[in-house]
Amino acid sequence: MNTPFPGFSTPSAGPEAPLEMLSVCHDRMARQCATLRRLVPHLALHGADPEARTAAANVMRYFDTSAINHHQDEEVDLFPALIESMAGSDAVCLHEMTEGLTRDHRALEAQWQRLRITLAQIAAGESVPLTADDVEALVGLYERHIERENTELLPMAARLLGDDALASIGRAMRERRGIGDVSI
Repeated sequence: MNTPFPGFSTPSAGPEAPLEMLSVCHDRMARQCATLRRLVPHLALHGADPEARTAAANVMRYFDTSAINHHQDEEVDLFPALIESMAGSDAVCLHEMTEGLTRDHRALEAQWQRLRITLAQIAAGESVPLTADDVEALVGLYERHIERENTELLPMAARLLGDDALASIGRAMRERRGIGDVSI
């Protein structure tokens, strides 16, 4: 299958539907990971050509902004709202899940910073090697993390969070991204 660089469009969702927005963000992360995977053989064949430079720059832009916002959406807004929704209950499993996902975020961010150095060189036109092992270290972490959030975290949030909590999360998402307030 020949998929062009630097990627392709994805469905959109906004902060007025914060859980859906997080889910769409997971789809976008998966697409960026797929671009990274395609970039490895592309670089081996073509070096840091314009397509490779564009792909590297787009992946960097995504993980330097959107992925950081996404982690903050979860850690600053979603996780505390979930824990608050369980006030008075035995929320040990919820605490363990959110703490584990937060640890995943730190590991993802550290792995990203290592890979980013190489991508910055590629984006600048340097023909440096991008190894499949380095890419798979990040992509594998993301795949496992996204799977857990999609199958455990988001369904739990949909069950536990009321309209007011979701509206509050949506407002925080808009503020984090500098999006004007819209009624929800």
